[in-house]
Amino acid sequence: MLNILLTIQSEYGIRRPIDDSLIEKISLGDMDAFRELYEIASKSVYGFALSILKNSHDAEDVLQETFLKVYQNSSDYVSYGKPMAWILRITRNLAVTKLREKNKNAEYNEAAGEKIDLSSLHDAEKRLLIENLFTILSDEEKQILVLHAVGGMKHREIANLMELSMNTVISKYHRAIKKLKSAMEE
Repeated sequence: MLNILLTIQSEYGIRRPIDDSLIEKISLGDMDAFRELYEIASKSVYGFALSILKNSHDAEDVLQETFLKVYQNSSDYVSYGKPMAWILRITRNLAVTKLREKNKNAEYNEAAGEKIDLSSLHDAEKRLLIENLFTILSDEEKQILVLHAVGGMKHREIANLMELSMNTVISKYHRAIKKLKSAMEE
């Protein structure tokens, strides 16, 4: 089980921690800091957007919009020591807005039945394993698992971000782990 979480972290994860000074440099117009942030966090942002939208094209759009918002709003960032949580909150808000727009315009047709595109990952076997394992999880379970295992967010932070109770988040996280463990044993 730990191996699958490490695989998810390595495929979607953050290679280096993001600290507040990087956001501060971006707010001062430092494009090297912006490129560094994109390099560090883009896989996590894309993976989280994909877990919500289930469409690689839309997830790529949200990825780009997220970093645009980060750049535009970096001067408004208030440090709580969790810049990745701030970035993922922006991602979630943009993804939810995109879903609402698609529903409103009647362009959103049975996204739940669409297959998640993980083609940007490197190792085909890991990609296949993760893709197959993720099909057994509900949307919320996927999001909670990605936020916790990849984003390093605490259950309380996930509860606030997803507007769920902490008990619900913990329950869904443990249920997701149990489902993945059971599927791996099969």
